[in-house]
Amino acid sequence: MHEHGTGSAGLLALAPAALALLLAAAYASAAWRDRRRRAWPAHRTALWILGLAAALAAVTGPLAGAGHDDLVAHMLGHLLLGMLAPLLLVRAAPVTLALRSLDVVPARRLTALLRSRPVQIVSHPLPAAVLNVGGMWVVYGTPVLTRMHEDPLLAAAVQLHVLAAGCLFTSAIVGVDPSPHRASPPHRALVLVAAMAAHGILAKSLYAVPPAGVPRAEAELAAQVMYYGGDAVDAVLVVLLCAGWYRATRPRTARGAAAGVGSPSAATADWRKPTARAVAPPVTPRP
Repeated sequence: MHEHGTGSAGLLALAPAALALLLAAAYASAAWRDRRRRAWPAHRTALWILGLAAALAAVTGPLAGAGHDDLVAHMLGHLLLGMLAPLLLVRAAPVTLALRSLDVVPARRLTALLRSRPVQIVSHPLPAAVLNVGGMWVVYGTPVLTRMHEDPLLAAAVQLHVLAAGCLFTSAIVGVDPSPHRASPPHRALVLVAAMAAHGILAKSLYAVPPAGVPRAEAELAAQVMYYGGDAVDAVLVVLLCAGWYRATRPRTARGAAAGVGSPSAATADWRKPTARAVAPPVTPRP
């Protein structure tokens, strides 16, 4: 039984690296296949690789190992997995790349999925923020934090939720992939401000009331890492949101001249129209 448990733990440890390599290869392959139509921006590929590396560093290696016994290391991993990695991955525009590189039938199926009601609900800024910040409150405000260090399966489930919820929230706020139901910039700004406030309150609560079994000095330092590290990533989100808001409010003629054919706004508008064409709708990531 002990050997079986050790083997299962070993497989869980190898799974993130294998998945990261698979996702990196799939992205690179899609970018390579799309080269005949238009060269895929190299910085998008770099963002994807860096995002996968940040997520992998949070769940495997020295930082992840230290996070089992040190709340500060755990919090650094949380920032990598739940905030920095989602920002990098979302700005890599993976959905745009998929729609450009897939054959017609798979591209239409993906488009139909993105238009579906469930996706529309979870990708709205408010539900995405609840899943993201609410998940943090559950982890750090309940015994989940202690139990996840004792149960590898629970830890894997929590890590998967943190990454997925972070990607959903980041995409809802500053996503570059075309969306048929993206919220307005003012709406996204309000949700972002509320999420930042909730994140800051959580960090302050950890500072004031350390989790069970965590030394006060360690908890205070971890709370500061959460607070100031989160502020750094949130500042990037604010800049990106404001830049996109500015571009969206420019005069239509100037915006069209700057974006050209196949701009994200045009691609999003095209998604809203029923079509019987034999090709997938044009998609181009936002600058």
